Order: sequence, then C-alpha cells, then structure tokens
Amino acid sequence: MDNINAGDTAWVLACSALVMVMTPGLGLFYAGMVRRKNALATILQSFIMVGIVGLLWVVCGYSLAFGKDHWGVIGSLDWVMLRNVGLTPNPDYAATIPHQAFVVFQAMFAVITPALITGAFAERMRFKAFLIFAVIWSLAVYCPVAHWVWGTGGWLRNLGVVDFAGGVVVHISSGIAALCCAIVVGSRKGYNREEFMPHNLTMTLIGTGLLWFGWFGFNAGSALAADSVAASAFLATNTAGATAAVAWTLLEWCHRGKPTALGAATGAVAGLAAVTPASGFISPTAAVVIGIVVTFICYFAIMLKSRLNYDDSLDVFGVHGVGGIWGVLAAGLFATSAINPAITENGLFAGGGALFVKQLIAVVVVSAYSLVITFICLKLTGAITPLRVEKEDEETGLDLSLHGEVGYRL
Repeated sequence: MDNINAGDTAWVLACSALVMVMTPGLGLFYAGMVRRKNALATILQSFIMVGIVGLLWVVCGYSLAFGKDHWGVIGSLDWVMLRNVGLTPNPDYAATIPHQAFVVFQAMFAVITPALITGAFAERMRFKAFLIFAVIWSLAVYCPVAHWVWGTGGWLRNLGVVDFAGGVVVHISSGIAALCCAIVVGSRKGYNREEFMPHNLTMTLIGTGLLWFGWFGFNAGSALAADSVAASAFLATNTAGATAAVAWTLLEWCHRGKPTALGAATGAVAGLAAVTPASGFISPTAAVVIGIVVTFICYFAIMLKSRLNYDDSLDVFGVHGVGGIWGVLAAGLFATSAINPAITENGLFAGGGALFVKQLIAVVVVSAYSLVITFICLKLTGAITPLRVEKEDEETGLDLSLHGEVGYRL
C-alpha cells in the first residue's frame, strides 16, 4: 500500500460520488419530459439501476469487464464477488489508488449506461421486463464492450482505439441499443396522432444541472489521478457542454422562432456526451468545435426521427448515439500527445491519420454488436414476460398501473 497516493485516491472517490449522482439526475431529466402520469415510473427506472447494476457489478460484472483477458473479448470469473480484489493498487488500471477505488468508480459507469436506454421506451415498458432486460444487456453488451475498450488485453484497446471516458462504452452502446428498443417495443399509443408535451421542464433543467455537475467526475475522474490530464478533461468537458447549450439555443431560435429550455438542456447534454471520449486528449479549442458540430448533427437527427416514424421517446439515439459517434470520431481528429502524453498516436488534425481509422472501426463494430445483441436481449426478455404494458395500463399511466403510486398529489 506504499504506492497509494492520497490525493489521487480522494479525487477518484469524489468523482465516483459525482458519477453516482448522474443516474438519479438522469431520472429527473427524463421524468420532466414525460407526461405527469408516468413521472414517478420514469424516475424509478433510473434510480433502481443504482441498486440492480451496482449489485451485479460486485457479483460478476467487474470481473467480466476487467478480469483476466480471454481472447481479447471478455474477462474471467476470477474476481467474482470481488474475490482477491483488495486495497492494494492494480497497476494494469491505476497504479496510485486502491483497486477497490477503481472498482467503485467503474461501477458508476456501468450503472448509468442501461439507465440511459430507458428514455427510448419511456411510458410503455413493463417494469419487470425492464429489470430482466437491464441485467441481460449489462452482461451481454456492457461488460464485453468495456473489456474490449478498457480491459487489459481487450482487442480494441490493443488495436489502439482511444475512449477516455466512455464514448464507445457508454454512449454508442446505449444509444444504438435505444434505437433497437424503440423499434422493437413499438411506439406509444397515439404517437404521431397526439401531442406528447413535457409535464415539468423545471424538473428536466434540474436533472440537466445534476448531469452537468456529475459529468466532471465522469470525464475528469477518468484520468484516475489528480493531475494535469484531469484538469484538461475538466475544462474540455465544461467548454463543450457550454458551447453546445448556446449553439442549440441559437439554432432553435433561428429555426423555430423561439429559444426553449428543453433545447438548451438537450444541447448541453449532447455537448457533454460528444466530448466524453475525447475529453482527456484535446484542447479547449477542439472542445468548442466538438460542441458546435454536435449541435447541428443531433438537432437534425432528432428532426429526422418523425420522418422515419420510430418513437425514441426522449431522443436517446439522437443525442447519445449520434453524439457519441461524433465524439469518438472527433477523438480521432483532435487527440494530441501534447495534452496527454499517454496516447501513442495523434489525431488527424495533429499530424496523425491511423487513429481516425481505428476510431471508425470501433464505431462500426460496437454499433453493430450493440444493435444485434440488444435485439436478442429483447427477444429473450419477451420470451419470459411481455415487454409492453397493456393498452389500458398505458392509458392510466405507469405510476398507478405498475407501482400503485403517483408522482404528484394535487
């Protein structure tokens, strides 16, 4: 334990707490955008992931994601129930903090990823089906992809793919899964015939603030040390989020005639998602470019949804999927060893070129994998229990029909 650095350990533990806050914050962000009769059920879908996936991570998730490599695709079961995962550092992942500190930090990433998907099937999926799906998906999609990208021996890591804080592992995997879920589960009753208005945008803005706050732990904490890389990632994160929030507001103002609170919140989250994979490798100028570009591509991706007639209720694919894809490719454009000496290849605009190709491979492979395996996970879940609530329950609202409670007593 002589190698443990107290400052690094305190930083990672604090960042773990910041990332944990993001998942309940996500629940508020989503809940404000649904109808009042589904508010509590929507928050609960995110909140319960802290418990379900937090436990699953200790039982076997961490071992599968970060355990001894098998064929570059999955970890071992050597660390089931965190057996032999002690308080001394594991130099394969973080040489200056206790191994258990790394475990709890990574647990919070595993927790929020399936919670992100819930926005795609908001207001219509059975709670039982969601819990079964979340467990299967976490084991079949999240853990393998995390091992590919971050695990020692993972094939994408060995290829040279860079993903500082989860663009591939979190945003692409969940964004593509959300698209699959929206199509397989089907549209909400009345979709494209009724207007589904957010019931509480104040709640959505509070959730956005909590997400933005927690994102500093998400990205800057991924340095796993209180050092210059963490400071750079912190600044890049705020810069991209701020840029996209402003850019989205202006774009919507020009396009629709009025700036909206929902637009500003959506822009901020899109910018934060996009900068995530590149945050520890880029300059503030690059973060501004990432924030501007993600605004336009996500804005038009959301507009395209109605034309393609799929009901991604809260635009998970349009924001996290599309934004994550752009962010991973942006790392291949802007990453530079001048910011982070740990990378072996610079991005295209920093004198390299091969890194961009590797990032593109990661986008294509993980997108395809998440799409196919998510479809299988949904079919397996559907074989156990119906995915959707009954029409009458959907009319009543999930708060009462599934939980016997309501979010508001007015």
